[in-house]
Order: sequence, then C-alpha cells, then structure tokens
Amino acid sequence: MKILVINSGSSSLKYQLFDMDNEKVLAKGNCEKIGLDDPIISYKHDGKEETFAGAKNHEEAIKKVLDILVDPSNGVIKSFKEIDAIGHRVVMGGWIFKESVLVTEKVIKDIEKLSDMAPLHNPANAMGMRACKKIMPKTPQVAVFDTAFHSTMPDYAYMYGIKYEDYKKYNLRKYGAHGTSHRYVTYELAKALKKDVNKVKAITCHLGNGSSITAIENGKSVDTSMGLTPLQGLVMGSRSGDIDPTVVQFLCEHKNITPAQAISYLNKECGLLGISGKTSDMRAVKGFAEKGDERSKLALKMLAYSAKKYIGTYLAVLNGADAIVFTGGIGENRPEMREEIISNMENLGIVLDKEKNDNFKRGQVELISARKSKVKIYVIPTDEELLIARDTKAIVTK
Repeated sequence: MKILVINSGSSSLKYQLFDMDNEKVLAKGNCEKIGLDDPIISYKHDGKEETFAGAKNHEEAIKKVLDILVDPSNGVIKSFKEIDAIGHRVVMGGWIFKESVLVTEKVIKDIEKLSDMAPLHNPANAMGMRACKKIMPKTPQVAVFDTAFHSTMPDYAYMYGIKYEDYKKYNLRKYGAHGTSHRYVTYELAKALKKDVNKVKAITCHLGNGSSITAIENGKSVDTSMGLTPLQGLVMGSRSGDIDPTVVQFLCEHKNITPAQAISYLNKECGLLGISGKTSDMRAVKGFAEKGDERSKLALKMLAYSAKKYIGTYLAVLNGADAIVFTGGIGENRPEMREEIISNMENLGIVLDKEKNDNFKRGQVELISARKSKVKIYVIPTDEELLIARDTKAIVTK
C-alpha cells in the first residue's frame, strides 16, 4: 500500500510518499511560497534532490507534486492509481475530533469551522483536502489531528479558571499541540523500555522553534504545556510562552495597539527573538551567546528554565516517571540544552550521563541517562509523517 502524506500550510505544502509494506519513504519534498513570488518545489528521492517551478495555489501544488511523482524520468510511481490513500496533518481538531477520521465533506467543513482557533493552519489543511478531492476524487483521505492525542486530558487539567458558562459557550479550554509527535515518541519509548505502551509513564519534550511538554500516563496524555493555542507554555523561538494576561492590556495601552496586534507581538516578536534581540534560531542564538552576548545567554537560560519547570510540574502530576524523552529540532540536536534543562535534578532521581549526551548518535533512539538515574532519559527522533501514514493505512484498511 502506498500512502501520500500532506502537511498544508498557508503558503507551503510538505509531502511524503510512503510504501507501507516496509514503511519506506519513496519521495518527499516541499512546495514553498505558494501564491507568492518565485514559488518552488523541492523533490528528494533515491538520495537525489531536485527543484521545480512552484505553484500559484494549493490545487496546482498538489497537481505538480503528482506529476513529479509519476514523471517517466524521475518519478517513483507509474500512475496516480498506485496511491492508495492520502493522509493529512490537521493542527486543530478542537472538541470535535478526538481521533483520526476518514475525510468527508462534513469533516472538511468542521475543520474549517475550527479555523478561528488555528487561523494559519486549518484553512490551509482544508484547502489541501479539497484540492486532493478534486484531482483524485476516488482516493480515500484521512485527517490526523495534532490535538487528538490530548483529548484524554481530564477536565481539571484542560479547563481554565474562567466562568464555567463561558467555557461551555465558547469551548475555551486547553487543546494542546504536537500531539502526533508526542504520540509517536511514546510508542517508540515503549519499544525501548520493552513495555506495553498502555503502561508507560513519561514526560515527552518536543523542543523546536515551537515547543511543548506532555505528561503521559498509561500511554495517554494527561496534561500538556500548550493551551487553547500554541502560545501558552515554554519560551519558544518567537513566542513568549506563559505570561500574565494583564500584559496584553498593558501592551495595548502603552504601545497603542489592538488586542490582536498584541497577540501577534507575543507570537512573532518575543521568545528567543525578542529576548536576544537578534534571531529566533536556536543555533544562531547559541553562537551569539558563545561570543559573550549577554541577552543571548539570558534567552537560552529562560528557555531551559521554562522547560525545567514543566518537567518538575509533570513529575508531581505523575508521581514520578519511567522516562523523560527529548525530541524535535532542539530536543534531538542540542546536547547543551538538554544538559541545561536536566541539570541539578539529582534529588528527583534524574541524572544525565554527560558523555552519552555529548556523543549521542543523531537519528537513533539513544539512552543518555546515568546508570544511577531512577528516571531514564532518552533522545528519540520524531516522525509525525510516518504516524500519519500508519493511521491512514489503519483507517482505510478497516
């Protein structure tokens, strides 16, 4: 069975084609700058990478991707008919979707209905589904939601301390994000521990330009750091993370901006970018810090401190854990940040093996805790696209 996985953004469309008989990636790439100047499509297959002219809209992007995949010279399949199903990443499933589902017109409309909670993502996700439906009307599609994994949180964890009537009327609550990644690494952790996934108790740390930490009990999410939107939680690349809501009012009054502009400011101008005053890129901030830039040093300390606080919080929520997992661009590739986060937690039974941490092998599941550590520490590469393909295969087959 061959499955095409699509991740549609407002001006981009990432894709991967899987052969699910062996879970091998046959080809992958990204349609960038859709509808903008100089759009481009990247295409990787058999160790080679090529680029092609881009697209003016999502429908044209998908059509061009399919043409590339079946191209007689460079394609990896002979016909569109070889694609048995299409899996879509959807950011916000809200209170409607608690698991992956087969795409219908009603499903697409419900995804669009949730757009006010994910205005940059859900409209684009729905656009991708409509484009696929038009080009390949007989090919089944499956929607896999980032929020679905967190639908197992208890009400006392996902609710805010607002009037109950407003929670019911507006569905104002914590939904979380990165659920597909947290679910994938939980499965991989269970394999590493040689344990039934339904008995795993862990803290999973997806750290990247956007970051979230999740408490896992019996293989299920019971709390997570992101909230109604991805703005809540840790200090991130350009997001402020947790903040006193009164700051929004203060910003509006003193900067003479609207609430919407204040939220945009907290999403796009803060975090590592705002604190360092230089960039949201972790590698670049680290470089500036190593050259003695005090604001860059402060930004890194704040990021590590916010992650440490959530790990400590979730250790209390879970009453201990089998393991702490690091994943995502920063979690997988920045040993110095892992060390900073885990430092001085020995009394909680968390001890890092510095040599293992510094010399871990990228792209592999690595145990980096010391032998005396009561809580194991792992680096586990995430693969959200593969999990989307697995869900798609399971639903279509059933």
